[in-house]
Amino acid sequence: MIESYEKAGKIVANIREEAIKLIKDDLLILDLVEFVESEIIKAGAGIAFPCNVSLNEIAAHYTSPANDENKIATGDLVKLDLGAHIDGYIADSAITIMAPGDDLEDKFDEDTLDTNYKLIEASGAALEAAISTVRDGVGVGQIGKEVEIAIDKFGFKPIANLTGHGLDQWNLHSGISIPSVNDKSSTKLKEGDVIAIEPFVTDGVGWVGDAKGTYIYKFMQDKPFRMVQTKKVLDEIKTNYPNFHFSARWLTEKFNPNRLNSSLRQLSQAMAIYPYPALKEKANSWVAQKEHTVIVEDDGCKIITK
Repeated sequence: MIESYEKAGKIVANIREEAIKLIKDDLLILDLVEFVESEIIKAGAGIAFPCNVSLNEIAAHYTSPANDENKIATGDLVKLDLGAHIDGYIADSAITIMAPGDDLEDKFDEDTLDTNYKLIEASGAALEAAISTVRDGVGVGQIGKEVEIAIDKFGFKPIANLTGHGLDQWNLHSGISIPSVNDKSSTKLKEGDVIAIEPFVTDGVGWVGDAKGTYIYKFMQDKPFRMVQTKKVLDEIKTNYPNFHFSARWLTEKFNPNRLNSSLRQLSQAMAIYPYPALKEKANSWVAQKEHTVIVEDDGCKIITK
């Protein structure tokens, strides 16, 4: 089990570093997403969830739809979030990069650039503070408290309604939540727990809501449907993606995109699948994120995605 987690972690770390090198002005988000996902498969792992590439005020849950024409621009805060699994044992990691470009200083004034660089720095400092707190018996509220303190030193806010999460075999969210604020939770970590810690930082109000567009889904339960197309889509989902989140883009190889979208709406309304809309900071302020997966030990933790 531990070896599988560590192998998945090494794959994620290597692909994350290679993907960072691709981030630049005018890059199609779709190209970055497809690079990450294809490299995970090439490495002999499975995709734990669709690669997320969320820009600026979009905090999470954006992955390219089919034929996505959205591009990264110079100065964008690019949050790259990827996950891989070996035999169901998952590693999850994220990083924020400011997209480079020759016109960076022409597009942004000095104060804005300084704020954005500090958002990235704060997300890293918050993650370090959290990791240094993790050990057997520690309360998750204490981790959140340390994250909040670290972010406050930069004059920013954590996003309170986005949390890290426990990981288990075939289960991306195992029930443990790792807050970025002191929520006074009585839940305690124990040796052997595997958790993904991912503080989100903003200079906005520190809260996210749904943005336009849903690109990620998860199978929930089998249900009967009269529409033949919808039944076929559900069969495809439960056969190929019974455990992990999936992208609508992955289904367009077999289904017409327009008819597929109609089926996904029906399946979501019936709670056969669960939709995960993109998430946006409430004040439209920009967001930075950093994430590692760690295994809890007696007196600390082991980072497997470093």
